Amino acid sequence: MKKNTAKVTNSLQPITPPPLQKGDTIAFAAPARNTSAENIAFAQRFFEEKGFKVRVDEELWAVENQFAGSDAHRAQHLNKLFADSTVKAIVCVRGGYGSLRMVDQLDTTIIQKHPKWLAGFSDITVLHAHFLRQVQMESIHSSMPIDFSTNSDAALESLLNCLIGKNVEYIFEPHALSKAGQAAGSLVGGNLSILYSLVGSVSFPETKGRILFIEDVDEYLYHIDRMMLSLKRAGYLDELAGLIVGGMTKMHDNALPFGKEAEAIIAEHVAEYSYPVCFGFPAGHQPDNRALVFGRMASLTVESQKKCKFVQELPSL
Repeated sequence: MKKNTAKVTNSLQPITPPPLQKGDTIAFAAPARNTSAENIAFAQRFFEEKGFKVRVDEELWAVENQFAGSDAHRAQHLNKLFADSTVKAIVCVRGGYGSLRMVDQLDTTIIQKHPKWLAGFSDITVLHAHFLRQVQMESIHSSMPIDFSTNSDAALESLLNCLIGKNVEYIFEPHALSKAGQAAGSLVGGNLSILYSLVGSVSFPETKGRILFIEDVDEYLYHIDRMMLSLKRAGYLDELAGLIVGGMTKMHDNALPFGKEAEAIIAEHVAEYSYPVCFGFPAGHQPDNRALVFGRMASLTVESQKKCKFVQELPSL
């Protein structure tokens, strides 16, 4: 087993966007696949009932094939929302595919001058990773409006708590494949397939000394194996502080079975490292999709026979 000698290499304090207050405006955005009023109705009511204003721009309804308008259209809308001082948070309405096509058209200067919360997951991993690497800004990995009606109360409450500036703390059951230990480090990651698509680019997150979170959905088991090998061979798994594995949901196999489930594949590829590995974390493509803050320091305690614990506290001013 390789000894964990990971040290944080980036000492810059990330930007923490201001917490929301009742009456603040949350804007919806569609950086990827197109959407409809029906997709966002439940989420709009949810935020309004919690005391927030919800902004739904006409740009949200654009359609170009499967996308919410052209790449330029989607980027311009996000730039517009970041530049608008009346908007205090941006919630991405859905994933699908498309964020990677427009991310290089985003104006990081505007984003850095007007930091605000951006929330979403899955395809939105592109934005989380890019903003953290290029702007050093925290963002929220969370459920999105298209899923709000089927999410657990705990999932929706966790997103709200992150937006208003509460600490994150989750206690959950142990998993048979988890590797016991304690870790502390800045949290990075997101959807495994999307991270794989960012390898070698200016958007891939720094992993040395960090706690890496991964989840995925609707993938073939051999592809999980390929992606983990790719990250490993590129050195991204070598010096982690810890690894958190969320839902590996609706996995597929070939007629000739691969022979291992997704969690076992991941466990095999990190078995040689001494850092703690947590499986069964309550986040990902599942109803109980708890919110996480990327870019923020986190502590993880994994115990094989006891409940596990994950904590993120607001940075000291």
